[in-house]
Amino acid sequence: MRIRKTAAAGAVVLALTATATACGGESGTAGDKAAGEKVFSGTYPVNDKADLNSATWKAAKKAGKITIGAKADQPFLGFQDTTGKRTGFDIEIAKMIAADLGFSEKQIEFKTIDSNVRETAIAKGQVDYYVGTYTINEERKKQVGFAGPYYTAGADLLIRRDDKSITGPDTVKGKKVCSIVGSTPLQEIKKPKYGAQTTELGKYSLCVKQLLDGQVDAVTTDDAILKGYAAERPSKLKVVGKPFTKEPYGVGLQKDDKVLRDAITDALEKHIKNGDYKKAYEGTLGKSGTSFVAPQTPLPRD
Repeated sequence: MRIRKTAAAGAVVLALTATATACGGESGTAGDKAAGEKVFSGTYPVNDKADLNSATWKAAKKAGKITIGAKADQPFLGFQDTTGKRTGFDIEIAKMIAADLGFSEKQIEFKTIDSNVRETAIAKGQVDYYVGTYTINEERKKQVGFAGPYYTAGADLLIRRDDKSITGPDTVKGKKVCSIVGSTPLQEIKKPKYGAQTTELGKYSLCVKQLLDGQVDAVTTDDAILKGYAAERPSKLKVVGKPFTKEPYGVGLQKDDKVLRDAITDALEKHIKNGDYKKAYEGTLGKSGTSFVAPQTPLPRD
């Protein structure tokens, strides 16, 4: 099931485990002074009539809060600033879902969960659900459940805005391309057919800094991640928009909680149809200059 093929760049990935695909890794700031683009933060009507026959939901209702796993270092996607405020596209998705489940923003407790322990955190009930560049794949589905996909990312390239020489993965021959050590996009771009010279670093923010400094020609990761960096510095960076992998992002939750999974799917479909999703995208990742494409509904229910 497709949601949307993003027209922008990047594949986030930290292959720390056998199940890791292109969604993970460390982001953070790139070191230079960002453009100061304002990040959208919306409010959503709370469904006070929500009543689910879900153990997870009932426990959250009893506690008076919902605990959501998220990223904290991905600009315009899942980010936490020095005041503790969370912003970004995935954060908006998480808030929309919480509102439909009957929880106000004040009742949300965000918990930063590293990519390599997401399945453990969900399975052990450390979070009620997880929204954070979480690619749905068959190996992960053996351990956790997924609602969605709500967004389809793909490995792409982030380049300097004035660079006209790189137009896709087939134009990086002899170019210096940076990514995270062991990442899926790195392994893909290292294939002989591309002919790239690769630089392997520990954080995407370091790759972006080298791109801004002219030490490398491109950065590769999930396009959603790269859009965030482009949104921070729209006058300096852009995403190529030629994804060369497919990474369907889902909302992770307890494997056998079909009631909660269906409720989250209902929430996603509602906010896609009523325009909240579009507004959130345009106010976050859309600031990278990439066009909005509505996800296809209905979403899968299996």
